Amino acid sequence: MGLDDRRFADLSRLVRLIDARATLRRTWPLKGGISSRMTAIEVAFEDGRMRRMVVRQPSDETIRRHPRAAADEFKLLQILQSTAIPAPAPYHLDESRESLATPCLVIEYIDGAPESSPTDVSDFIAQFAARLAEIHRIDGVDVRLAFLPKHSPCFVEQRGRAVTDAALNVKRIREVLEATWPADSRNRLALLHGDYWPGNVVWKDGQLRGVIDWEEARIGDPIADLATSRLDILWAFGIDAMIEFTDCYQASAPIDLTDLPYWDLDAALRPAFNIAQWASAYPDLGRSDITETTMRAGHALFVSQAFEALSI
Repeated sequence: MGLDDRRFADLSRLVRLIDARATLRRTWPLKGGISSRMTAIEVAFEDGRMRRMVVRQPSDETIRRHPRAAADEFKLLQILQSTAIPAPAPYHLDESRESLATPCLVIEYIDGAPESSPTDVSDFIAQFAARLAEIHRIDGVDVRLAFLPKHSPCFVEQRGRAVTDAALNVKRIREVLEATWPADSRNRLALLHGDYWPGNVVWKDGQLRGVIDWEEARIGDPIADLATSRLDILWAFGIDAMIEFTDCYQASAPIDLTDLPYWDLDAALRPAFNIAQWASAYPDLGRSDITETTMRAGHALFVSQAFEALSI
């Protein structure tokens, strides 16, 4: 039995855990995932219904950092079904490892695809920003979300971890943040997506249809999510688009942006260990023009504007 045959057999067992009389008809990989392996499946049910679903398997690294990643994402998706957030419906959680070698969840297949080259960038940005603001309206002190980890700044998480990539200015960023990090948050706690970038948003017919990949969800200051998205928007569309995105977000969610330069610097630390891997996701999204070289240049610009805002 070849590797593909073994994968099909494993997924067939998973489908039978969902419905003992259902049949797996076909599978295909979904591109763009780094922290999770994603496989689309088409399932036939006994009553003749056909349904497409997605199997998400957190990577070994994700499970090492967050052993309950699959379970927590599944629980969060259940909660989000009662909100206006277009998150995929959760169908099944399997932590037994009987069908697949790692914990996984089976979720709704949202018809559409990530959009990385929109014909109307301003409209894209407006919808993208408004949806992030909507996510942040979910109160972080909601007792239903108590299972989610609290967001911790990157410079704190990375303490003691050596980085040899001097070009990303990591040493200086860390020194500045260690010395000047704001003592208290200026905004209320909110639900954070944790990885809100164009690759995790599904579009169809010019409309934002879904927000996917919630495994990095945390509770924290919404400015952390905003800073993360700003860097990704800069990489994809340039610094003017990043500013437009920030303005659109602020119009929908008027949070205090006083400490944004600090959070920008912290967001700049996220790709410190794997910017080449991050760059490898863009060709699958139809953006072969975004390379490690262009991302490094964008990263330098992003860091520079944060230092300038802090008069450093």
